[in-house]
Amino acid sequence: MNEIKVAELFYSIQGEGKFQGVPSVFLRTFGCNFRCKGFGMPLGEETQEITPIIDTLDNYKSYNELPLVSTGCDTYAAIYPEFKKFSSFISVDEISKNIINLLPYKKWQGEHLVITGGEPLLGWQKAFPNLLEQPEMDDLQDITFETNGTQSLRKEFKEYLLHWTKNPPKNREITFSVSAKLSCSGETREKAIQPNIVCEYEEYGYTYLKLVVSTNEDAEEALETIDIYRAAGFTGPVYLMPVGGVESVYHLNNRRVAELALKYGLRYSDRLQVPLFKNQWNT
Repeated sequence: MNEIKVAELFYSIQGEGKFQGVPSVFLRTFGCNFRCKGFGMPLGEETQEITPIIDTLDNYKSYNELPLVSTGCDTYAAIYPEFKKFSSFISVDEISKNIINLLPYKKWQGEHLVITGGEPLLGWQKAFPNLLEQPEMDDLQDITFETNGTQSLRKEFKEYLLHWTKNPPKNREITFSVSAKLSCSGETREKAIQPNIVCEYEEYGYTYLKLVVSTNEDAEEALETIDIYRAAGFTGPVYLMPVGGVESVYHLNNRRVAELALKYGLRYSDRLQVPLFKNQWNT
């Protein structure tokens, strides 16, 4: 596979998880197996914010013109099929050249590559080795896959990851940032919580959980969920992160979530892209 359907490709700082503040190129792939309609809504209810956008889709000419939303998935345009026209199939050769042009010195100098979505491991595992074998990617040292933790790694992809990290003299690292979905997302535990798959990720890279919460009830569910992963053998750290794709929602619960993380001895992940860049597209 030599093409990837790309929703966004941009240079920014990593706003979440272990590598907050690290300058990074973000490759956002199109497509996801979840919709996450429950974020920011009372438990059991689904957002309706996306519907009027879909109904007036002809009013928007590009991805960057689409409005931001305060409920549901904040990257909705990368997951709903109705928005696929705003994402393009781009060859891995062109993607690699575009990435280099985004870097401040037109070469890798410690910046990270973040492959996100949507769900990047859903349909693009065959394309990533071809991308990483492009000459422009030779000096890349760090990749983070931002995933919901439900997609098994293909045999060929696992073999390539081992090759990529252990091919001397490179000192390369792979990270899996797993945003497993709790009930507040609107997804079911049966589909969203796949500890055996996440344990598999640990065999191929540094892996951590990043659980989006807002209330005490969310935090209690997070603790129960962590126990499920631990029972399956997961050993990585766990972050709590506040709900909020727009500032008004983010500021309502970021301190509360930080206090919950302290209370339960978990790590706190901010969402720096929200206060810094208002979570605009390409940030």
